[in-house]
Amino acid sequence: MLGEEFVTGESPIHHIDPRVKIIGTVAFSVVVALSNGLETLVAALVISLVPAVQARLPVKPFLARLFFANGLIFFIWIILPFTYDGTSLFSIGPLVLSTEGLMHALRITLKCNAILIITIAALGTTPVFAIGYALDQLHVPGKLTNLMVFTYRYIHVIFREYVKLTNAMKIRGFRPDTTVHTYRSYAYLVGMLLARSYDRAERIHQAMLCRGFSGRYHSLCRYSIGGRDMLYFAAMIAAVLLLVILQWNRIP
Repeated sequence: MLGEEFVTGESPIHHIDPRVKIIGTVAFSVVVALSNGLETLVAALVISLVPAVQARLPVKPFLARLFFANGLIFFIWIILPFTYDGTSLFSIGPLVLSTEGLMHALRITLKCNAILIITIAALGTTPVFAIGYALDQLHVPGKLTNLMVFTYRYIHVIFREYVKLTNAMKIRGFRPDTTVHTYRSYAYLVGMLLARSYDRAERIHQAMLCRGFSGRYHSLCRYSIGGRDMLYFAAMIAAVLLLVILQWNRIP
């Protein structure tokens, strides 16, 4: 359900230090999110494709991720142009399509795709647990790091519990329908899932305390910044500066 399809690979992007990837991705994403210029966002989209191509990502899973995200953005294209005040482009009955709304939807699409592509290319090629350790090395609060790592570790376990419970319901003849019985059954399912998750979390916490867990995430990985990491970092900083100049027409 939350696979790591892009982690395996021998491209240069796969071997970049996770700390460098995180810093570069966050800086790029923040600038893109704050930008509104169309030429800036087009440039950001083109720049984000560079590491994606270098990472030699498998095409089908990569396009599937983009398709899912753009499926959600599709609803913005349906709603926003008809609800945003501005110059009328054309009308369909009482619905008026505005030029400003259309441009706003386009900007959102470019932003989302640029940030998503750079995230897949940079962070998607790094194991989640390596990202967690890198965040710890970057002095991100330990509670946030542990929350991310343990959520990823145990969301699969919770999903298996969900499958077991739904299979048990089907064996007992349950068929979903728009009835009160169906809604009550799903409410029981969610309640049972929460109760089992809480019980498992308590047992795991006790087991970790027995093994000396002190709230700090440890790893056997040891990172060191090399020439390739510095080159990637310099390229990301240059890309961010280019976007800043395009957006604000001056060097900060």
